[in-house]
Amino acid sequence: MNLENPLIIQSDKTLLLDVHSPLADECRNSLLPFAELVRSPEHLHTYQLTALSLWNAASANFTSKDAIEVLHKYARYDVPQSVEMWIQETAERFGKLRIVPGFLMKSETKEAETVEYLYLVCSSPFVHKELSVNPSLKKNLIPCEFNEEFFQESLKRYECKIELNENEKKYCFALLLTDRGTIKQDLLKISWPVKDDVPLRDGTPLEINLRETTSSGKKLEIRDYQIESAKALVGDKGPGTGFGTIVLPCGAGKTIVGMQIMAMLKTNTLIVTTNISAVHQWIDELLDKTDLDASQIAEYTGESKVIKNVTVATYQILTWRANKTGPYPHFELFRKNNWGLIIYDEVHMLPAPVFRVAAELQTVRRVGLTATLVREDGCEGYVFSLVGPKRYDVPWKELEMEKWIASAHCVEVRVDLESGKEIEYAVASPKVKYRIASENPAKLKIVEQLIALYPDDKILIIGQYISQLENIAQILKVPLITGKTPNAERDKIYSDFRKNEIKILVVSKVANFAIDLPDASMAIQVSGTFGSRQEEAQRLGRILRPKKTDAKFFTLITRNTSEEEFGTNRQKFLAEQGYSYKLVRYTGNESLEELKEL
Repeated sequence: MNLENPLIIQSDKTLLLDVHSPLADECRNSLLPFAELVRSPEHLHTYQLTALSLWNAASANFTSKDAIEVLHKYARYDVPQSVEMWIQETAERFGKLRIVPGFLMKSETKEAETVEYLYLVCSSPFVHKELSVNPSLKKNLIPCEFNEEFFQESLKRYECKIELNENEKKYCFALLLTDRGTIKQDLLKISWPVKDDVPLRDGTPLEINLRETTSSGKKLEIRDYQIESAKALVGDKGPGTGFGTIVLPCGAGKTIVGMQIMAMLKTNTLIVTTNISAVHQWIDELLDKTDLDASQIAEYTGESKVIKNVTVATYQILTWRANKTGPYPHFELFRKNNWGLIIYDEVHMLPAPVFRVAAELQTVRRVGLTATLVREDGCEGYVFSLVGPKRYDVPWKELEMEKWIASAHCVEVRVDLESGKEIEYAVASPKVKYRIASENPAKLKIVEQLIALYPDDKILIIGQYISQLENIAQILKVPLITGKTPNAERDKIYSDFRKNEIKILVVSKVANFAIDLPDASMAIQVSGTFGSRQEEAQRLGRILRPKKTDAKFFTLITRNTSEEEFGTNRQKFLAEQGYSYKLVRYTGNESLEELKEL
């Protein structure tokens, strides 16, 4: 027992962090690799140990022993033995099942075709039996005898070395190469993560290097963590490497990491991102910072459908289809080039239909880039099994201390619902209540005060509802970008903002993702998606590019409404990253002058 320590570990696998302890910040950073924040009130933050958080940690070589040592180091009271045992047993499930090279066999349906099978090996007869009787696995897993000769031939074909123990050879299944992703998905659903040790193919070679000096004349400096994260993904190019997810804050240079990986692998690359502006941004960055020329890069969007050595596409075009039950015609893009690398930008936004293709693309090196692995649809497991486990993560506050991203002050301003709206709110449905609170006209006065307080800042006003944003933009006489803004006009407005010709910009959720506005120093969030932590991460990230002044992030919330409840959920992300969250109550009469000193 050490009453000075900040962490209380409970037998239900929840961890309570006393934020007032001197070791609280150090402890929070130590928990990040293997625990998830679930609640963050004023005094005690609650973390949860989950199987997926432990498996992500294990895939990054953070062992159960490491996790248990962290708990013992910061525990205020004794660590429950049941928790230690669960951590050890759960973490060790990762690696108990491995997919390894198998054998080639002539197709029973097509005489001239040879199909490839892989082995799923396990070291336990009990696990083998469990998988054998599972109905969902029977259609894709074939009980078989391990053939050493076939296995060695396959290793020669792949030019790799893989060691198997005798039990793994004794307890194995065969599966079609094309079922590799589906099997990994199905096994994760029954709490058996798979370690995929089948080497990936190289794709068409492409000479690509990062410039020492960018085409715009600036010296290109690659930061240590950018190199480390790329190396963590690429590995030694042997079994078990070349796929996974890299988690870095917005503003930390995830695009640079993607280009570093491209330079290390030197192969044809498909980049998929969130919108056309992000496509153009990727292309501009590639031309500025690599030795690729325009003839080697193409965009595949609603406006242009060209395929070259490096192709940048949107999720939107890939998931387009003529009707709700029809095929996805643009999925062919994944197969039309001998891609050696696929980059899923903002992987936490990966649409559900793309998971189907991701399940097929298990022979291609792939990386997911994101600021947060939180998915509102709960599909983090699909990212883990199909794109790959988390390979690299770094605390936001750590990068802030190193001055790689800006320091940020987060303030929630709570305002009363405008007089006359109370009855309308009281009788509305839950969804309409949220919209009434979000569009509270009383917020406009706060927006105007904040703009007046910070005349030197470059300000983004961000919201969910178009009518609200149109009203704000009209009153302030500033540009507005929504999903309906033509792409040429959108790019022009972004360019003017970067050139300092525009200092205030109103944006809808289209600006949440993959948009680089490096000089933005202040954001005013007037409305948001229902409690989305993912969105909070992205919106804060718009202002975290390193700059001379601290960034300011204001969220406007209507008091005593459902918006306040959802706002509390969004705060979890900020608390998880170590940001303090100042609350200001505004009744309509007082000045916000106190905020000038932020």
